[in-house]
Amino acid sequence: MSTKPNRNLETFPNPSPDRPYHVHIEVPEFTCLCPLTGQPDFATLVIDYLPDQKNVELKSLKMYMWSYREQGAFHEAVTNLILDDLVKATDPRYMKLTAKWYVRGGVYTTVVAEHRQLGWQPLPRVELDSISTMNPTRG
Repeated sequence: MSTKPNRNLETFPNPSPDRPYHVHIEVPEFTCLCPLTGQPDFATLVIDYLPDQKNVELKSLKMYMWSYREQGAFHEAVTNLILDDLVKATDPRYMKLTAKWYVRGGVYTTVVAEHRQLGWQPLPRVELDSISTMNPTRG
């Protein structure tokens, strides 16, 4: 596997394809360039997905993210492009990409893009009681 920036997203087989589980990835040092000024833009990218048959390999994800460092892109465009590439590589049941862009000129921007596999429906939400309410009071 390359240790230079590239757009090759590697995957590996989902070790538990019959169980819907949540993968949460944070990329706190994403950078690209403003397409108008050439100044750097900084963001934290948060990837949440429910894998189907494939998971994204993290080193390749790091090299993929690094490949944007010298590319000019509007926040909305790069967020949607990254989601498209991740979906193409992994074909997840569900994926959400949240891009939290740092302040520039007094303005914060957050872009959220989602993908749902055709026909996929989330399982019902489960609420668990707090552990503290389940412990008997000692006297």
